[in-house]
Amino acid sequence: MPLQIYNSYTRQKEIFESVTPGHVGMYVCGPTVSGESHLGHARPYITFDVVYRFLQHKKYKVRYVRNITDAGHFEEEGREAEDKVSKKAQLEKLEPMELVQKYTNLFHWAMKQFNCIEPSIEPTATGHIVEQIGMIEDIIAKGYAYEVNGSVYFDVKKYAASHDYGKLSGRVIDELLDSSNRDSVTRELDGQNEKRDAADFALWKAAPPEHIMRWKSPWGEGFPGWHIECSAMATKYLGATFDIHGGGMDLLFPHHESEIAQSTICNHAAPVKYWIHNNMITINGRKMGKSYNNVIKLTELFSGDHPLLQQAFHPMTVRFFILQSHYRSTLDFSNDALLASEKALKRLWEAYEILQKLTIENEGEINQELDEKLNNWLQEFEMFMDDDFSSPKVIANMFEMAPVINSFKDGIIPVNSIRSATLALMQERFKTFLEEIFGLTATDSGNNEKMKPVMELLLELRKEAKAKKDFATSDRIRNQLNAIGIIIKDEKDGNTSWGLA
Repeated sequence: MPLQIYNSYTRQKEIFESVTPGHVGMYVCGPTVSGESHLGHARPYITFDVVYRFLQHKKYKVRYVRNITDAGHFEEEGREAEDKVSKKAQLEKLEPMELVQKYTNLFHWAMKQFNCIEPSIEPTATGHIVEQIGMIEDIIAKGYAYEVNGSVYFDVKKYAASHDYGKLSGRVIDELLDSSNRDSVTRELDGQNEKRDAADFALWKAAPPEHIMRWKSPWGEGFPGWHIECSAMATKYLGATFDIHGGGMDLLFPHHESEIAQSTICNHAAPVKYWIHNNMITINGRKMGKSYNNVIKLTELFSGDHPLLQQAFHPMTVRFFILQSHYRSTLDFSNDALLASEKALKRLWEAYEILQKLTIENEGEINQELDEKLNNWLQEFEMFMDDDFSSPKVIANMFEMAPVINSFKDGIIPVNSIRSATLALMQERFKTFLEEIFGLTATDSGNNEKMKPVMELLLELRKEAKAKKDFATSDRIRNQLNAIGIIIKDEKDGNTSWGLA
């Protein structure tokens, strides 16, 4: 069957046909590097890493663009608009670009722990100010934006008169344009009183005197709006219309809705053929958020240093946990759920390693029913992934085969009761999907003999420090090991284990 993708814009599955045969252009909204990445960030980047890998498996030449947002005026639903980078830089007493580099490095480190392939291009917002200004000038020239006191706003009402604004997010335009629904205090704080309508969004903001990050523009010194950044970078590297735009469902509105409007005016065409959105991660049934005190940073996840965690978890356990649910379904996180994923991955990987060692020298009497069942399961791998990247169904089939593999090893079922071609296909399919498409690796590969005595010494020193209540030294040993990719797990029984991320 051909690859089918659920298109968020049309709300239905569609057969995938790329703009240019044999080539795919994919843009995914990257991190805002004003702070450390958390569990919620892991899902989109792992999801689209698998999409990237599967498209390559389908023999497409993929240009994967994932941006770094290192500046900008953010207009997020339910929050007061702000410049996150500038605000956080002041809090941490760092230069903005120093803060950006710090958290960009940390993001890249986390992606390596998850075994995510680097994108083809990783542009930054600050590196494309010229393109953004050019796009804004074009929108003004075409009559869909206006300047007020050095700021520029997109005219949503005018755009909506001739375009389907709100289709992606399912918003009703009349409600969006109803200024009376907006809090007057918030509007005044954010300068929204400059807007013709509350639904209008900023393309460029005039920088107040105290604002650190600022650039010269035809409208005075200021900084870009959030939405224009992605439109400018996507257009530059993927063209006026490209194949796939990805991101979390939280970006549907206003970010992606605004991207469509801007790009459509500038390029005279809808920018994207297929919009793909992953669903959210909840924690113990609640939305993840600072107000609930349930945000788990990735370093906390890998070290176990969080009140909601009983232990540290290997990045591959987290990756496997995410892949066990379809990307469009809500994924509820809990310590117990991760423990279950840890055991499941261990069981599956052990079966995979057994499978790779099996051989058939001489075929015996073939068990036709078993042989056919195994082949059917294997053929479904590709079918399931062609059906909107259904990784959970592939994993379910692998678990169906795991007991059979163990029975081969234990001699309960003779391995030569299946055809040698079937065994070869099992070995090839498991390797292709587990390693190359799902991006999973062994979780214990770092436990080699040379490192054991060194680690035993460090863990003993850490244990002594904790006994003396010298928690600063204890934390320093753990954090520095984490920084170089060695994860320490403090177990319930008081022992400590370790492994490479």
